[in-house]
Amino acid sequence: VQLVESGGGLVQSGGSLRLSCTAYGSTAGYGASAWFRQAPGQEREGVACISSSDGSTYYSDSVKGRFTISTDNAKNTVYLQMGALKPEDTAAYYCAADPDHYCSENGLSSGDFGSWGQGTQVTVSS
Repeated sequence: VQLVESGGGLVQSGGSLRLSCTAYGSTAGYGASAWFRQAPGQEREGVACISSSDGSTYYSDSVKGRFTISTDNAKNTVYLQMGALKPEDTAAYYCAADPDHYCSENGLSSGDFGSWGQGTQVTVSS
């Protein structure tokens, strides 16, 4: 499956952005979709995940209460609605999906996901 992200850009601190990730190819029975981010010089961080089977979600502490992950199955698209953005949210954001993963409070690991998008840059100015 090919994942294509869009929606990144430059926004002021406190603003909002919505990222989109559309899957091309067979996504039937896909286990979970997730969003990761990576700032220069830092490790990739899993910020949100949603399971296809029951809609269960996971959010990292750094974004909980500010970001919301959702899906539109008819469009094969997963969204990340980002609010109350902070300069420390500046990063390249990557969409990921895997047929076997289930989102839980155990967190996110990039090694659990087999399909990745190319990334979209989010820059939050202070």
